[in-house]
Amino acid sequence: MTYNEFQQPIGESLPDYKEGQSPKIQRLEGKYCILEHLSAEKHLSDLYYFYGKPYAELKDWTYLSSSPVANKEELLALLMKQEASTDPYYFVIMDKKGGKAIGTFALMQIDPKNRVIEVGTVIFSKALQRTRMATEAQYLLAKYVFETLRYRRYEWKCDALNAPSRYAAQRLGFIYEGTFRQAIVYKGRTRDTAWFSMIDKEWKGNRQAFEQWLSEDNFTIDGFQKHSLSELKRNLS
Repeated sequence: MTYNEFQQPIGESLPDYKEGQSPKIQRLEGKYCILEHLSAEKHLSDLYYFYGKPYAELKDWTYLSSSPVANKEELLALLMKQEASTDPYYFVIMDKKGGKAIGTFALMQIDPKNRVIEVGTVIFSKALQRTRMATEAQYLLAKYVFETLRYRRYEWKCDALNAPSRYAAQRLGFIYEGTFRQAIVYKGRTRDTAWFSMIDKEWKGNRQAFEQWLSEDNFTIDGFQKHSLSELKRNLS
């Protein structure tokens, strides 16, 4: 414990601390997927197959602030805004084998002064949900946040009623911190927001668990995992 001259407990000193940088990366490549900065022209057609109302799984949009688009023209206008945005900074998740865009997410609430950043607006197609690519995409983004940007705190927030999102956050290594009651109004209804975070001191262990889980040795010939990510994290603790 550190104390000041008044014998009051204070936080750890950071004598060499500097402000961080904002995301600028265009591409991150893994074994199974590639993250690319969103391009309206390049990714429009692929994204329409799960952003477009005729194809979208409506239940996947319940807890998102947006809704599926009516047509490609509406999607193009949306993607052009997202491509130009620096906060949120949007990524497309590409299937490395098929070369198709199968998901999107963003780094947002970017705070270089305090080196705090959030992952959000996660929209995964059926082709991406519950796959190695989905986990690897989150691993690649977290690695970028902690090892390239060198941020101190990585956040995940969701509707407190969104059980799948809460489970995903904890599976990926985010720690539940509490719920902000009546924090947001969206789609004509109230939202309590559940807050999760991962900090730089926790990244080394989480990285090891991610890499062990993503290893080919962790999967059977039929593609089933031998050890869960949660199990691997417990074994490392």
